[in-house]
Amino acid sequence: MSTYRLKNLLSPRSVALVGASPRQASVGRAVLENIRKAEFKGPVGLVNSRHAQIGGHAAVSRLDQLPFVPELVVITAPAAEVPAIIDQAGCLGAAGALIVSAGLGHGAGSLHDAAISVARKYGMRLIGPNCLGIMMPGVSLNASFAAHMPEAGNLALISQSGAIAAGMVDWAAQRGVGFSGIVSIGDQIDVDIADLLDYFAMDQKTRAILLYIEAVKDARKFMSAARAAARVKPVVVVKSGRMAQGARAAATHTGALAGADAVYDAAFRRAGVLRVSDLRELFDCAETLGRVRSPAGKRLAILTNGGGIGVLAVDRLVELGGIPASLSADARNNLDAVLPPTWSGANPVDIVGDADASRYAAALEVLLADPDNDAVLVLNVQTAIASAADIATTVTERVRKYREKHRSWAKPVLAAWVGAGPNIIEALSGGGIPNYPTEDDAVRGFMHLVRHREVVEELSQVPPAMPENFVPDVQAARQIVTAAVADGRKWLEPVEIKRLLEAYDIAMVPTYAAADIEQAVAYANEIFARGGTVVLKIMSRDIVHKSDVGGVVLNLTTPEAVRAAASDILARASKLRPEARISGVIVQAMVVKAKARELILGLADDPTFGTVVVFGRGGTAVEIINDKALALPPLDLQLARDLIDRTRVSRLLRAYRDVPAVKQDAVALVLVKLAQMAADIPAIREFDINPLLADETGVTAVDARVAVGPPQRKFAGSGPANFAVRAYPSQWERRLALKDGWRIFVRPLRPEDEPIIHEFLRHVTPHDLRLRFFAPMKEFTHEFIARLTQLDYARAMAFIAFDEASGEMVGVVRIHSDSVYESGEYAILLRSDLKGRGLGWALMQLNIDYARSEGLKTISGDVLRENTTMLEMCRQLGFEVKPDPAEPDICDVRLKL
Repeated sequence: MSTYRLKNLLSPRSVALVGASPRQASVGRAVLENIRKAEFKGPVGLVNSRHAQIGGHAAVSRLDQLPFVPELVVITAPAAEVPAIIDQAGCLGAAGALIVSAGLGHGAGSLHDAAISVARKYGMRLIGPNCLGIMMPGVSLNASFAAHMPEAGNLALISQSGAIAAGMVDWAAQRGVGFSGIVSIGDQIDVDIADLLDYFAMDQKTRAILLYIEAVKDARKFMSAARAAARVKPVVVVKSGRMAQGARAAATHTGALAGADAVYDAAFRRAGVLRVSDLRELFDCAETLGRVRSPAGKRLAILTNGGGIGVLAVDRLVELGGIPASLSADARNNLDAVLPPTWSGANPVDIVGDADASRYAAALEVLLADPDNDAVLVLNVQTAIASAADIATTVTERVRKYREKHRSWAKPVLAAWVGAGPNIIEALSGGGIPNYPTEDDAVRGFMHLVRHREVVEELSQVPPAMPENFVPDVQAARQIVTAAVADGRKWLEPVEIKRLLEAYDIAMVPTYAAADIEQAVAYANEIFARGGTVVLKIMSRDIVHKSDVGGVVLNLTTPEAVRAAASDILARASKLRPEARISGVIVQAMVVKAKARELILGLADDPTFGTVVVFGRGGTAVEIINDKALALPPLDLQLARDLIDRTRVSRLLRAYRDVPAVKQDAVALVLVKLAQMAADIPAIREFDINPLLADETGVTAVDARVAVGPPQRKFAGSGPANFAVRAYPSQWERRLALKDGWRIFVRPLRPEDEPIIHEFLRHVTPHDLRLRFFAPMKEFTHEFIARLTQLDYARAMAFIAFDEASGEMVGVVRIHSDSVYESGEYAILLRSDLKGRGLGWALMQLNIDYARSEGLKTISGDVLRENTTMLEMCRQLGFEVKPDPAEPDICDVRLKL
């Protein structure tokens, strides 16, 4: 699994520091001092071949001279020594190493490759190299050279930058914010962002996860981990390099529109990760998420002693998509009773500039009790009349009492004291109230909470592998593209594009390829005979954007006009692009739709995230207008609608004045079809339809470009090789007949199955639960079940079985592959009253078939010795059963595929 042995590294029972140094300015000395100051509870060994004593502590020259086997080996020695140190640690049985040292290089023959090769031999995990280190306050471990140790808390920070991690520690110390863990990952030789997301998502001490990212290494693995984590708790990211200009080299309009940062933005959105723009906003997110939970809705009540700042807060709230809460009749009456007649009478609740602590307290109690709001923001502008510090203390006390009374679910309370001193910040922070320097920051904090709740809801949607009622002619489409690739071409011809679109039921204007002027006239006459008008376009594989050479002529109504226009187009193209291969002209029926909207839809190829779907306003000035949005496929109609709604042109799709609305979902369905086309035909590199005309009758593609090339597998595992997100694998749905005629239906688990799992667990005895989870299980929390059900089918699969007659769930089997897709760990659980009927055998066989299809080499599992039924079934299925040398009560079972 992705989290294999991570607990040993992040919560070790013993530590060895290799490279500890007596030199004051050295990294090794700084790490040693930090380990000491943190007062790590387990044994700590020092290893240095040149010094027998460091800072008053004895040191040994080799790891094997320590009186214990360290779980975690921290390496600050020179880079050249790192592979040998890992080899020593692996021989001893160490779980992993933290490589703080830099300079291991990259590529074949490098120290980097040598280190990872040795580590894999022993099953060791590696963090680093070239990193600040790790800080785990919960276990009193500071194996870093940061200046400070953070307080214990409920935020986890994963950072690709050591400096950013150190800065977060300094900020947290000033604000009273604590961390469950801080990991600087450096060059990600082994443990990467995705691994740590998996770990902290399951960590009960972590409420929210903060990320600082420069680049994602394995997009499918990242998306898998991020989607799973974001369903359980907030994940917030700040990414550097937002101004990357990689899109300039793209050949199609959609490729140019899909800039590198825009793709990251789409990936974060699809993963349910909350993106912030800078470190200040990341700090504010930490302030919010570390103290309060997400509200039930987005209605915010604002309590203030200054009308101006209250109005500014409302403006920002509405701008960001929040809702100013209305006041219920009871709340208004209660406020009238405790406030002077001059109060605002509405939200924001302005209690006037002379408001003291008691007035704040009275108004706050009313707002907290009002069901018409989901959260309360308390604002204060300091005056000479009332003490801002006294008001902060009183507000903090009232919030504390309110939370004690509503332990199961309390509304979030946020605060902004303009010009607050350290004593006020300390009072509010000490009371667990997120507080900010301005009303703008406070409102943004509230909206981060809202966005996370919305994200959890959005992530429960699982796109189907294929849109309903849509059966494309995949074979015909694939033949078109395959033939072009075999011919060494990079672009499809216009007639091929029309056939490709027809195969996916996307309408395109009649299109003909004319090799010369007379053939163009002949095709034009066919269009004239149907009462149409003609468009001519230059046909050349080397001229992608036809209008650049004046290669498009519209509104041709006679054969003579066609002949003249064709002659002009060919002459002009030859003059302006003498090197271009010109094959003739394209003849198309001209579509005149006065009230149609011009759109652009397409596919782009991103080097990190693979295929990206692009939508926006079309036409010749598409890059200048730059009204576009991106999404990662696969898409369903809801995801396609969301993609459309994120553009300005979406407003024009609605009815206005005498212009009817565009046919419902006509555009969204084309986006879904394009995403499906990308899944079916990975040889399509880029694709744009520009323009796609859309009106009340439907949609029609007027022009399109398709770039093709040999398919490239970007991601391991099955499913579309160019998709960072796996589709719901409907092809694995099965109807099975067991030995006694019992019929069951088996399908992949979905996120919305959580209630079914809860009901199923009621039919499993405590004894069977202990055999499955290795411990008594008295309660299954939402977070626990969500973790089981929130699959994205990239690294984990679970099959859920139903009794066809009753529709009740009767069993589940799952497999989770390791991070390199070599081995999978399985688990299985059946209803206790239905055991012995062949269900377990059928589910295990299905699990094995799936593992083989994924290319896994082995399946393994841990089984309690007393679970003799499971052990016997494993033997019959061909598993090798061995006792676990470290755990006498457990057997390791392993099947080579």
